[in-house]
Amino acid sequence: MGLPIPRLRKRLLLTATLFMLCATGGCKQGPWTLWDAYSARFIDAQGRVIDPQGGGRTTSEGQAYALFFALADNDRACFDRVLNWTQANLAGGDLGTHLPAWLWGKNKDGEWKTIDPNPASDADLWLAYSLIEAGRLWKQPDYINLGRKVLAQIAKGEVADLPGLGPMLLPGPVGFVHEKTWTLNPSYMPLFVIERLAVVDPSGPWQHIALGIPRLLRQSARHGFVMDWVDYVPGDGFYPAPQHPGKDAEAPVGSYDAIRVYLWVGMLDGRGRERADLLDAIPAMSAYLANHDAPPEKVSDQGIPLAQDGPIGFSAAVLPYLRAFSNMERPSAAQTIRMSKQRDAATGLYGKDLTYYDQNLALFATGYLDGRFRFGPGGELKVEWTRS
Repeated sequence: MGLPIPRLRKRLLLTATLFMLCATGGCKQGPWTLWDAYSARFIDAQGRVIDPQGGGRTTSEGQAYALFFALADNDRACFDRVLNWTQANLAGGDLGTHLPAWLWGKNKDGEWKTIDPNPASDADLWLAYSLIEAGRLWKQPDYINLGRKVLAQIAKGEVADLPGLGPMLLPGPVGFVHEKTWTLNPSYMPLFVIERLAVVDPSGPWQHIALGIPRLLRQSARHGFVMDWVDYVPGDGFYPAPQHPGKDAEAPVGSYDAIRVYLWVGMLDGRGRERADLLDAIPAMSAYLANHDAPPEKVSDQGIPLAQDGPIGFSAAVLPYLRAFSNMERPSAAQTIRMSKQRDAATGLYGKDLTYYDQNLALFATGYLDGRFRFGPGGELKVEWTRS
């Protein structure tokens, strides 16, 4: 016979509390089992990150995230494999002169090759950041030099000076400027990454971009919810945008891209005003989770949450965000309980379908909460292994 409901709830809350105590540094860290499980399932021997739900495709985002996690785990062998595969297959053999193509996979003729050569600036930012921080932490100048070259290409090809807004990161070099409208993706610009790049490259556009991010979030959010894609019209402001303009356009939403914004904001260093300002710009998710068991999978362009619960990665993504508020202990515990219930004992991964994207969100969130890495006040990466 199972436990009575009140006792079961109390036990689950105790489990969540212990999890959060560990996440504040109260428990000594051992091997990063989630990263080990992720690597075993999604990264092949060459260093290619495979998305099974995407037909076995590889994205520059997946490669860049893997670089970051390998650095956070002090796994230089994995870092080099992922970097070498990325450079050889997505960047024509030279990341110093070519930003990586965002999509590689099987084409209609059955060949494995680049499918879409257009770079994705979020992956490019994480790539540059991970290289630069790897060079600093591992004392390898070659990584720093390569990271700086990637950074220079981003500044040249993926940054635009928007009238009335200033320099801003475009999602990629091609396809995001339409006459007098610019399409942006708020999740492509983690503030801590931009702030670190501003320190590394003070003559670049990064400080100006960092200053524009709070305005972007505040004015593009709908009733306090983040949108996936937004259009900027000078003199008129921000409007939710469909992901695929034209005949294939879907209604604008806040969903699989937007969920990362809550994650990035939650991981900001809390000692300055920046995190408080951004939390004030996007408060609606915290209010929603005070009365619901899971984040919504989609929020409409009017800022109305739609009924279906988001996947387990969404619960992971909002945990650092909820922890940044002073009164969100119960919603935090609820998301922690939801995650623990959907941890697959056989694989160590999260969710019923063990999707690639869910695991990436969980790696960021739990790695941060467990204290395996932090981002300092200038965006610098702080990793647990340097303290051992």
